[in-house]
Amino acid sequence: MIATDKVTEIFCILDEFCKNLDAELAKNLHIAPIDEGYKRMRNRKGQMSKSEIMTILLCYHFGSFRNFKHYYLFFIKEHLASYFPKAVFYTRFVELMPRVFFDMMAFMRIQGFGKCTGISFVDSTMVPVCHNMRRKFNKVFDGLAKNGKGTMGWCHGFKLHLLCNEMGDVLTFCLTPANVDDRDPRVWRVFTKVLYGKVFADKGYIKQEFFENLFNQGIHLVHGLKSNMKNKLMPLWDKMMLRKQYIIECINELLKNKANLVHSRHRSVHNFLMNLCAALAAYCFFENKPEALPVRIEKSRQLELF
Repeated sequence: MIATDKVTEIFCILDEFCKNLDAELAKNLHIAPIDEGYKRMRNRKGQMSKSEIMTILLCYHFGSFRNFKHYYLFFIKEHLASYFPKAVFYTRFVELMPRVFFDMMAFMRIQGFGKCTGISFVDSTMVPVCHNMRRKFNKVFDGLAKNGKGTMGWCHGFKLHLLCNEMGDVLTFCLTPANVDDRDPRVWRVFTKVLYGKVFADKGYIKQEFFENLFNQGIHLVHGLKSNMKNKLMPLWDKMMLRKQYIIECINELLKNKANLVHSRHRSVHNFLMNLCAALAAYCFFENKPEALPVRIEKSRQLELF
């Protein structure tokens, strides 16, 4: 179970960020004048602040509970009642969740995600929304979720594309239907905004045209070779860093098994997206992030011919 000190720490960070964000928006946001026919929307202060809602959403993804309703009713409303004295009913909280989507995305982009260091790892993982036997009867994601095949077989849902650095920090992500290829230009149009240097990937990203397009943008794609491909010389440092691909795989494992990224209880698309964003934001506060050990290669002339 997550400690109360960790809850306080997360709330303080989110509350400070929300206050700074609201101050910047109030300074730079131009409100349409009423005398020109525009209708001004009501902006009353809610019973729960945005930082409180975001804190509750993030703390759920620390692996203590498998059901959000049980977590909210028996942990937030009882054990943390003194920390959240104005917590609303569960049904009302579910309605308030999509209101913090913009703040959650801004927090991840500005403060939560890491920075590219020139060494990046990329991979994708399937996010099923229901069992394969019920894919024709799912009405919540009708027209959005697709059938796709990954390393673990077929699934009905979406595909999460992740990009991270060697320190285990997520750089950015892209959510697509499950039938979208990993080398799709729309996905890499998002990645190239924050990417430079070398990016290490698995064999699913092998394509000559795709490699050349990235190389022309200053990005060097390093991947393994298939059994039917001609062997090519690769620097020893690249071979060693290619074995560090487990970093991005460990991140996918943490998101699925600890952060409860995948479950089949979604009743709306908005709450599915909030669950995804909250899991990624909660990962930014994880203390056991996978990290690559430093690679050191000694310069030696032992194999040099006389």
